[in-house]
Amino acid sequence: MLTLVTGTTGQVGRRFVPRLLAQRRPGEEVRVLVRDAARGERFAELGAEIVVGDLRDAEALGKAVAGADAVVNVAAAFRGVPDEEAWAVNRDAAVELGRAALSSGVRRFVQVSTGLVYGVGRGRPLTEDDEVRPGGAMWGAYAESKAEAERQLLALEGVEVRIGRLPFVYGEGDPHLAQSLRWAATWAATQRLHMGHHADVAQGLLRLLHAPAVGSPVYNIADDAPVTAVDLHQLNGVEVPAELHARTDPDPWFGIMSTERIRRDLGFRPHYPTVWAARDAGAL
Repeated sequence: MLTLVTGTTGQVGRRFVPRLLAQRRPGEEVRVLVRDAARGERFAELGAEIVVGDLRDAEALGKAVAGADAVVNVAAAFRGVPDEEAWAVNRDAAVELGRAALSSGVRRFVQVSTGLVYGVGRGRPLTEDDEVRPGGAMWGAYAESKAEAERQLLALEGVEVRIGRLPFVYGEGDPHLAQSLRWAATWAATQRLHMGHHADVAQGLLRLLHAPAVGSPVYNIADDAPVTAVDLHQLNGVEVPAELHARTDPDPWFGIMSTERIRRDLGFRPHYPTVWAARDAGAL
């Protein structure tokens, strides 16, 4: 089995690939697509095959998927990019990769997506059966472009598409936890953020990749305990602004996802069920 992974130099990809390589069985190979050969050297040292090319280059995609059995598309344009780049990477390139995979005979395509595709809360944890209705100025086109990629990939016939919807990802030196204060400083004290440690995101994606069968094409991946704005300040060692306590959370269930399905179907259990457990283990 040969697995192609994209987005390998991002925060998720650079931590996922070493775990994928470490869990290889005899006969399993890993190929990574990178734009710069130098940035693929650490993966090559671990045993990965390196293909140099841009995700938005059709010729590079054809070369990358040739002979592959599975694809894990981690690539994403996230916060702070122009909307046109978000659409180009998150939707257009993802769909073209799916089509290239289909043409090449790839059997399984794992698409890394986001819980932000759900949009507003539903007064309870969000489930995979909830309608996708992304929105919100804070994230630009990120959520909408990811939602549209999901829709178009799931419509492909001839390749099995599996989608993992991620929460706010942190851990192992990822700067995301510190960056969270950009927003948490303007939230209500009780406003919550659902999180997932890199070890658990990788675990969930590996289960999606390797499970012989799944009960649904879409799975939420997250930990057990969303944190509040107060928690985020405390985790970063920053004093909690008094004004947080005077604000009201406009949507207490925004981004809070149920993980019942991935637990039931794929046996997922977080290594770090809470961010506090990760902190105590020295895994932040």
